[in-house]
Order: sequence, then structure tokens, then C-alpha cells
Amino acid sequence: MAGATTARRGGPGAARKGSGPPGRAGSAGPSRRPGPRGPGGRLGRVPALAALAAAVLLAAGCVWVLYGSSWLRVEKVTATGTQVLTAEQVLTAAAVPVGAPLVGVDTDEIAGRVRARLPRVDSVDVVRSWPHGIGLRVTERKPVLLVKEGPGFAEVDASGVRFDTVAKAPAGVPLLEMDADRSPSARRFDGERLLREAVTIVSGLPEAVAKETVQVKMDSYDAVVLGLTRGRSVVWGSGELGEAKGRALTALLKAAPGAAHFDVSVPTAPAVSGS
Repeated sequence: MAGATTARRGGPGAARKGSGPPGRAGSAGPSRRPGPRGPGGRLGRVPALAALAAAVLLAAGCVWVLYGSSWLRVEKVTATGTQVLTAEQVLTAAAVPVGAPLVGVDTDEIAGRVRARLPRVDSVDVVRSWPHGIGLRVTERKPVLLVKEGPGFAEVDASGVRFDTVAKAPAGVPLLEMDADRSPSARRFDGERLLREAVTIVSGLPEAVAKETVQVKMDSYDAVVLGLTRGRSVVWGSGELGEAKGRALTALLKAAPGAAHFDVSVPTAPAVSGS
């Protein structure tokens, strides 16, 4: 009896059944083997790389179309807005590079060339006309006064700029007669300042008066006389109170159309004579 009991408790089967360290094949714990890695991580980067490559190719294509191809190049240049000048003069001064890529044309440089080579041009807008054109819209200076220079006449605009000399005086522009050296105010007002003062006076005349004005005689800053059509004259005085003087002269011309001499140097007390 004792032998059989010993065999059951300490037999080889019993020893093997409970032996072995925990966590091995005989352990009842869960398995910790890593699963196989899927291809999702690498495949997710493929669309991003493809999109980047497509963007680079698209950008390169756009650059080639704009700069390298013959599709968007300057083929035609036009000029509008000219009055005294001709379109050919403007185009020659602009020197637009025909055949160059339209997108690469420097419009500011073209405008600068036109203004530098043609002083009569006050402003010029240079615009691209896709796919092959460049347009030049010109605004010319308009003379408000003429100054005798040699055999010709210097044209002066509303800013006091002498921008051109012409052989024949244009109609409707008064002639300035001025001797700044002999002016009593020569020390304070040189020729250029007197010229600007005359420009200010003429530019501020009412339209009806401006149409009748053919001459501006300026002996000094405060001794200005306007010459009108039919030999009439107007003592204007200085350039101050120009608006009030214009109104007074307009009223006198209507009230005394046959008068020869007008004085509006004091606009609140105008005078007429020679009627």
C-alpha cells in the first residue's frame, strides 16, 4: 500500500506535469508574438508623391508656355490717344521688343521711354493684350500759354512745363509777353515764377473769357494785362482773387459788349471805359 501511494505522488508523470518556468510553451498566458506588418504605411505615401510630381510638372509647363513657347509672344503693338503726335512716333519711342515673351515685357520701362523721348506726352498706360498684343494709351500735354522763342513758340502746359517748340502758334492759345529782367519785382520773382503765375491766371479764367483771351502781358507780378479779341484789354492786376475777377469780367463783357477797356484789378469795384 505504501509503495503504490509513493508512486502516485512522486512518479515521473507528476514531476513533468508541474515543471518548467512560467511563460514557456506550457504556460497558460496569452501569446505576445507581433503580427505581420501590412503595406498600408508605404502605400499611403504614393499618392502624395504623385501629387507633388504632378504639381512640379504643371508649374514647369506653365513656365515653358509663358517664356519658352511661341504661343504668348509680342506680335502686335498699337498706340491710341494721340492728337498732335502720330501713332508711329509713339511706337518708335516705345521700342517694344516684338517677339519677346508677353509676360516678361517691362511695361514701366516702356512708359518711361515714351515720356523721355516725347516730352509732349503727359502720361502713357502700357497694357498687355493677351495673347499677342501690347497697347499704348497716350495722353498729350495741352498748351495753355505760348512763349516766343526765336522763330518759334514754346508751348507751356497747366503745370508750367515747357514741353515743345512749334513753328506756328496753335489757335486759341494766348501768347505771353514778359520781360522778367526789367520787372520791378525781378528780385523776388524770376522768369520761371512769373511764368507759373501767368499760367495760374490763364488756367483759372472762365471759359467764356478764356476763349476771348489772345495775349497775357506781364510787366511784373502785380501788373498783368489781358489782351482780348477785337483789340480789347483788361487790367487784371496780380493773380490774387482770380475767381472773383473772372466773375466780374464776365459780367462786364455782358453788360458792355462794345467797351474797349476793362479793369478788374479790384473785383469789388470793376470799371469799363472806351465804350
